[in-house]
Amino acid sequence: MAPPPSSSSKNWKSIAARIYFLLIILQIPLFRVPCRSGICTTPIQVTSSQLVANEIFPPAVVKALLYPGAIANGLFTNMTIPRWNNLFNMYNLTEAKNASAVVDLQRLEVLAGSYFAVAGALVSVINPGRMSMFGTLLVVWGLVKEGILGKPVNTDPNTAVYVYPTMLVAVICAVVSIKYKEKKTLAESQARPIAKPLQSSVKSKLK
Repeated sequence: MAPPPSSSSKNWKSIAARIYFLLIILQIPLFRVPCRSGICTTPIQVTSSQLVANEIFPPAVVKALLYPGAIANGLFTNMTIPRWNNLFNMYNLTEAKNASAVVDLQRLEVLAGSYFAVAGALVSVINPGRMSMFGTLLVVWGLVKEGILGKPVNTDPNTAVYVYPTMLVAVICAVVSIKYKEKKTLAESQARPIAKPLQSSVKSKLK
């Protein structure tokens, strides 16, 4: 029988999941890519520009995603709390509906990965899973494809793809947060008892 997962591994999983959540919800810059709102540096910004452009959710839902990061940025830069009604202006989302969809279609991996990263971060607070890792790796692949393979071609250095060192932290946290779950599943499968006949019943059958 395999030993149960230690409390330390569970703690590391919990810490990694919370760090990942803070990276996403506080909108710590992870990358820089063109998007419908101009230039996006976080998965929430990419997701929000797409949600606003396609009117998938009410504006209040999008603002709820943006507000924690807007507060953190406002307090860090000038010690002010932004107004709720000005969020779309702050993130240049008022004209996102009229922006061309080509900019997102050229970066489907980054777009889809951002959706999964945001959803995984929200879910990870309760039950960390593979969604965060899948979304983060998908974003990384989209950035690598554009940065190394040059697809799509971008000749403007001001809008060129850039990856911040914090992306490495996000990848590590996304991977570490699922290790305990995998070990727990393995331990449970190995700990299943094997049905064996009782010695007394065997003897009674032999008599």
